[in-house]
Amino acid sequence: MHKPETRTSCQAKLLVYLDKNENNWKVRKVVTEYNHELAPVRMVHLIASHRELNEVAKAQIDGMHVHGITTSKILGYMAGVAGGYSLLGFLKKDAYNYADKARRAKLVDGDANAALVYLEEKAGLDPMSVARYSLTAYERLVNSIWADDASRSDYQYFDNVLAFDSTYKKNKYKRPVVIFSSVNNHKQTKIFGFGLLMDESVSLYRWMLENLLEVMCRKKPLVVVTDRDKAMIKVVKEVLSEATHWLCAWHVETNVTFNVKDENLKVLFKRWLYSEMEIAAFKADWEDALE
Repeated sequence: MHKPETRTSCQAKLLVYLDKNENNWKVRKVVTEYNHELAPVRMVHLIASHRELNEVAKAQIDGMHVHGITTSKILGYMAGVAGGYSLLGFLKKDAYNYADKARRAKLVDGDANAALVYLEEKAGLDPMSVARYSLTAYERLVNSIWADDASRSDYQYFDNVLAFDSTYKKNKYKRPVVIFSSVNNHKQTKIFGFGLLMDESVSLYRWMLENLLEVMCRKKPLVVVTDRDKAMIKVVKEVLSEATHWLCAWHVETNVTFNVKDENLKVLFKRWLYSEMEIAAFKADWEDALE
């Protein structure tokens, strides 16, 4: 469907020119007669030449965004102060476009920078939240660690056992994602923090674990549970030398399930792994299994 013709060949105009000799703008021609109805006051803000998101409005939007207020609520507040959306001097779309442009400007350096900007903003809103990271000489992200107020609070109560797992590599960069966790007295999982590593080297694991301890006020766990990763085990023994180190039962079970073909032995192994047995009972079971 074609749009209706709205042009009326109106000759109303104001022509100005720059007088270079006097370095001033001067009026050349004025025609005040027009052949159509003028836009009502409540509609003036819809005319492109009259729309402007000025610096005051931009500063107000930026300031309220910093404190976590959404764009829609910001516009509602500004419209209330102005006396209505029609008196803002710009459209809602202009404000959303500006907010999107400002957000994209922060993300200009890519996904890593986007993540850091997000974490730093969260930490700025919550003084108990912590975001730490390290960069290469070329400003590329090496490591990062994040813990919010709930995680840090939970750690102070349930820090006896710390599970340290970096087997999650499902992100598109194939980087190890470290999850620090434990369980509370109701056997509910508690997450103490997250980390992202460049690789699974000793030096990077050490950075991660040392920063976790600093974030958690240097409070050390009594038991640390890890998978079989040699670099991780080495760092645990260095940084948490007084803690007892255990291998994660789930990883042990998965390894046995994958490599052992005898179904009866698999059933026995799960019983040995998870049930509460006396040493003598286990040894007797083990001898029977060998036979």
